[in-house]
Amino acid sequence: MAGRRLANKWLKTAVLLSDPTIAQHIPQTRRYNAANLRSMLSQFGMVVIKPIVGGGGYGVIKVTKEGGTYAYTAMSRRRSFSSFNGMFHGLSAVKKRRKYIIQRGIHLAKIGGRPIDYRVKVVKVGSQYWEVRSMVGRLARRGLFVTNLCKGGSRLTAAQGIRGSFSSSMVKVKKNEMRHLTVLSTTKLERRFPGLGELGFDYGIDLNGKIWIFEVNTRPQ
Repeated sequence: MAGRRLANKWLKTAVLLSDPTIAQHIPQTRRYNAANLRSMLSQFGMVVIKPIVGGGGYGVIKVTKEGGTYAYTAMSRRRSFSSFNGMFHGLSAVKKRRKYIIQRGIHLAKIGGRPIDYRVKVVKVGSQYWEVRSMVGRLARRGLFVTNLCKGGSRLTAAQGIRGSFSSSMVKVKKNEMRHLTVLSTTKLERRFPGLGELGFDYGIDLNGKIWIFEVNTRPQ
C-alpha cells in the first residue's frame, strides 16, 4: 500500500526522540558539521554519517578515531589521516554537497564476523489497523559495514539472525522488543504525519543485546 512519503531523516528522528521510551533506543544524532563530528568522535570513537535524504545505504560513511588516527570508510574503501582537519577535508570530497546527519556508531552483533541488522515492515490495513508484514535479518556482505541487500547483503529470517548472533533463547524476547518499539513508533509518527501507509524500521542489536532504531523509511524496499 502506498501512502505519504517522508524522506527527511532528521524530521523523523526528532519525532521519535520526543517520546522518552523510544528515545532510549535511538543513537545520539546531530546535524553534520565539524564541531559536532569532532565532539562525537571524542565521545564515542565511532560514528556513522548519512545523507538526510537518501536510502539503500548510499552515501553512508563510517568515521572512527583511535588515538591520534582518524579514518573514514565509504563502502569498502578506507582512508586514514593523522589529523581531524585532514580527515574532515577528505570527507567533504566524498559526501559532496549533500546535507548529512551524524549518528553514534553502534557495535553490532555479528555472524561470522559480518554485522547484522533487522528490517521490520508495517503496513496500514483499513483506516485503523497496522499489520507487521515482515521481520528480516540483513547480513552485511563480507568486508562491508552496511547491510543493505542492494549492496550485496544476505537476507535471513529474524530468528536465524538472532539465533546466529546470540542464542535461541533470545529469539522470542528480541522479536517482541522490536514489535513493541515498532507499534510505539508507528503511533507517534502517524500522529505527527497523517496519511502514512507503510513504514520500514531499521533496527540493530549491539554486542550487549540492546536494540537500537537506526532509521524509519516511508518507502521500504
